Amino acid sequence: MTATPDAPKPWSDRPAAIALAGLLALAVAMGVGRFAFTPLLPMMLHDGVLTLAAGSWLATANYIGYLVGALACMALPWVTPGLYALWHPARLARAGLVATVLLTVAMALPLPATWPLLRFAAGVASAFVLLNVSAWCMVRLAVLGRPAMGGLIFCGPGVGIALTGLAASAMVAAQWRAASGWLVFGLLSVLLCALVWPVVRGRAARAGAPHPAAAAHAQGGGTALARGVHALAYGLAGLGYIVTATFLPVIARGALPAGSPWPDLFWPMFGAGVAVGAALSTRAPMTWDRRWLLVAAYAMQALGIAVGLWWPTPAGFAASSVLLGLPFTAITFYGLQEARRLWPASGDSFASLITAVYGLGQIMGPPMVAWLLARGTQAQGFAQALALAAAALVAGGVMYAASAWRWPPRR
Repeated sequence: MTATPDAPKPWSDRPAAIALAGLLALAVAMGVGRFAFTPLLPMMLHDGVLTLAAGSWLATANYIGYLVGALACMALPWVTPGLYALWHPARLARAGLVATVLLTVAMALPLPATWPLLRFAAGVASAFVLLNVSAWCMVRLAVLGRPAMGGLIFCGPGVGIALTGLAASAMVAAQWRAASGWLVFGLLSVLLCALVWPVVRGRAARAGAPHPAAAAHAQGGGTALARGVHALAYGLAGLGYIVTATFLPVIARGALPAGSPWPDLFWPMFGAGVAVGAALSTRAPMTWDRRWLLVAAYAMQALGIAVGLWWPTPAGFAASSVLLGLPFTAITFYGLQEARRLWPASGDSFASLITAVYGLGQIMGPPMVAWLLARGTQAQGFAQALALAAAALVAGGVMYAASAWRWPPRR
C-alpha cells in the first residue's frame, strides 16, 4: 500500500502568508492610523484648516489614544476574561483595522471640532492592531516552526509610511487638498485590509517547546528592578523619535529654501529605512543580548537627530531620515523580545505595559514642541525639541547598557 501525500496547505495557513498579513495589518494600523497625519500636516497647514499648535494637540490626542489602547489590551484578559475568550487577538485585530479605515475617512469631513476625538480613537485602534496582530502572527509562526519570520511583520509600519509619504508627495505636487488625502489613505487601507482578512482569523494555538536558542536566552529572567529599568528605557524611545515622526516635513520645509521638492520626500525615506531595518533585525541570532542591540539602535537614532540639526541640507535631512528609520521598528521588536525574556510567565501583559510606557513618552513630545515654539521662533523651538529628544535616546541607551552589565543573561 502506498502512502498518499499530504494535501498542500491552503495559502492562508502558510508562514509567508501569515507574515505578509501581519506586515500589511501594521502598514494600515501604523502607517495610516498613526502616521498618515505627518505627511498630511503640511497640507492641512497650507489649506488653513489647522495651525501648528493645533496640529501638535491633534498628534497628542492620537498618542493618548495609543496609550489607552495599550492599557486596555493589558487589562482585557484580567478584567473581562469571558469577553477576551470571545474576542481573541485575531478578532480584536480585525476590529481595529475596521475602525482605522472608518476613522481615516472621517478625517476628510469638514468638522474640525471632531478631529481630536477621531485621532484619539485612531490611536486606540492602532494599539489594538499592533499588539493583537503581532501576538497572533508570532504564535502562528512559532506553531508552524518559522518563528524567525515574526520580525518581518514589523516591516509593515515602514511600508505604510513609505506608501503614504509618496502618495502625499504626489498630492502636494498636484495641489490636492488635505481632505482628499484622507480619503485616498482610507481607500488604500481598504485595499490592504482585503489582503489581510482571509489570513488573520481564528485562534492561534500556543506553540510547544521553544527553540533551544530562544530557551537558552530566556533563562536570564529578571528582577522587578530589571523590569522597571526596561520599561523606563523603552519609554524614552517613545519621546526620542516622536518629534521627528510628527514634524519632519514641517521642520524640513522651514530649513530648506521655499519651493524645494525635497521636504515631501524625507518622510518616505524614513519609511523605507523602517522597512529595511525591520527586515535586518530578524537576522540577529537569538543568543545575542537584546539590550546591547537596543543600545546600538538608540545611538543610531540619536545620531540621526544630530545630523539633521548640524547639517540642515537635503543630504543632511536624507541621512537623518534613514538613520532614524532603520532602528525604529527594530526597537519595538527587540523591546518586546526582551519583555518576554524578563517576564515569560506574563509576556503579553508586560508587553502591553511597556507599550503603554512608550505611549507616555510619545505623549510628552508634541506638547513639549508647542511649548518651545511659543517661547521663540519656529527654528529655535524645533532645534530645542530635537536636542531634548536626542538626550532622551542617549539616556535610554545608557540605561540598557547598565542593565546588561548589572543583570547579564544566564546561559
